[in-house]
Amino acid sequence: MTYDLFIGDKGFSSWSLRGWLLFEKFGIDAKVHMLGLYNGTLQQEMAALAPARFVPTVRTPEGWVIGESIAIVETLAERHPDAGLWPKDAKARIYARWLVAEMHAGFSTLRNDCPMQLFKQIHPFTVSDALHADIARLEVILGHAFEHFADKDNATDDWLFGNYSAADAFYAPVAARIAGYGLPV
Repeated sequence: MTYDLFIGDKGFSSWSLRGWLLFEKFGIDAKVHMLGLYNGTLQQEMAALAPARFVPTVRTPEGWVIGESIAIVETLAERHPDAGLWPKDAKARIYARWLVAEMHAGFSTLRNDCPMQLFKQIHPFTVSDALHADIARLEVILGHAFEHFADKDNATDDWLFGNYSAADAFYAPVAARIAGYGLPV
């Protein structure tokens, strides 16, 4: 069962990186199609995937189109229940979904002030009050996940919910921004 995954540049598109990680880290077979995210051809290339407009977009083996990363992760979790996209524990699973939804809808200052890029570090970087507020929110919600759900008995396990989950895929670009911009956390 091979999916078609349509993404932009993983180094500069946080959404593309998230979509790719959902397949790569969970061993779900996908043929990756790189679209012209920055050369003006994206909408033309996406026309065959209508009504989807953005990356990542997935076409299932049956030919169904899935747009939006939350719909993609939920579909993959439903179709591949043994892949472990969500934590097994019900309480952890609820919180992981909450974190993913908050990442999907929030942190606009972080996104705007610190564009995604994996190839260089930007130091020094001036952090605005609004960005400090986004960072503080990240510290609260991620700190809660680590405190209540991470596997403290496994010293090599640094994932939010013990094992790697969809929440880790969604927050990977945040970690890249923190490192790349030297954000104070």
